[in-house]
Amino acid sequence: MTAPKNTFTQLPAGREPVLRVMPMPADANIHGDVFGGWIMSQVDIAGSIPAARRAAGRVATVAVNAFQFKQPVFVGDLLSLYARITKTGSTSVTVDVEVYAERQRLDAEVVKVTEATLTYVATDEARRSRPLPTL
Repeated sequence: MTAPKNTFTQLPAGREPVLRVMPMPADANIHGDVFGGWIMSQVDIAGSIPAARRAAGRVATVAVNAFQFKQPVFVGDLLSLYARITKTGSTSVTVDVEVYAERQRLDAEVVKVTEATLTYVATDEARRSRPLPTL
């Protein structure tokens, strides 16, 4: 957690999140801190959305190139996950994902909680890599 706890921000203007989700008690430890693995799974889902669109079909995660937890996530936070394609190869799509939490407290508080870069590969029905369709 590199950012100070009182570093507030806003949701990215002009961009729509690809996923919005609220962690529940089953997603956290006894203190209400959400498990990192749960957050990672949400990031993977969010990243796969633009990757699958670009691939026009099935994709598989092949690499988590970078993943940084910047702030804790708590039960009841409303998470907004933003994803954008940063690179394509012949069969692969690299996606940056940013996660913001809207704290569900009296004060409106938005903090960036996670950043990640993942790579997906387009796959066919037999789950073998296949070329990306041309644009």
